Formats: sequence, structure tokens, C-alpha cells
Amino acid sequence: MPIPALLRIPLFRLLAINLAIGACAAALLVGGLLWLNPGHLRELIFADRAPGVALLLLLASFLITFGSAAMGSAIMAQGRKEDADKSGGHGSRLAVQELMQRTHTH
Repeated sequence: MPIPALLRIPLFRLLAINLAIGACAAALLVGGLLWLNPGHLRELIFADRAPGVALLLLLASFLITFGSAAMGSAIMAQGRKEDADKSGGHGSRLAVQELMQRTHTH
């Protein structure tokens, strides 16, 4: 099966993968909410004449939230460069900061 042309673009592939991760998290959360039934949420949804609409709106809102959070964090992490000699989060610097330091030292 050939790979679609859009998935050959690295940025689009990164966004698609992280959107899928966010969608899985959203589906797990909605499933967990229905399973745990906090505040009788499941009973309230399924007592309605059209429970599919409520489920769709709940899932869509979580999908937008978690999908965009996963995609945004992936985009923001792209500018970081790992330093091998430093440990933890303090060792990572933005690529622009690295370039500015190199130009000042030379």
C-alpha cells in the first residue's frame, strides 16, 4: 500500500501522529468517564432521547483539547537540542540560543 503524499512531509507526519495520540487519550478519557460514572454522567447521557449527540459532543471536545495539546507540545519540542554533557531539562537549549552563542564566541 503506497504512503499518501501528505505523510511524506515530516511536519505533517509529526502532527498526524500526535493528533492520533491525542485522539487515543480523548477516547480513553471519555470511556473512563462513562465507566466510572462520576455524578451519574453515564445515566444522564443515556437517559436522553439522543445519547449519540451528547457522546459525540463530549468526545469531540476532548478530541480537540487533547489533540491540540499533543500537537502543540510536539511543535514546541522541535526547537530543543539535547546536550550530552548535561542532564535533566536544564541541559536543553533552543537552537537559536545555540547559534547565538556560537556566533558570539567566534
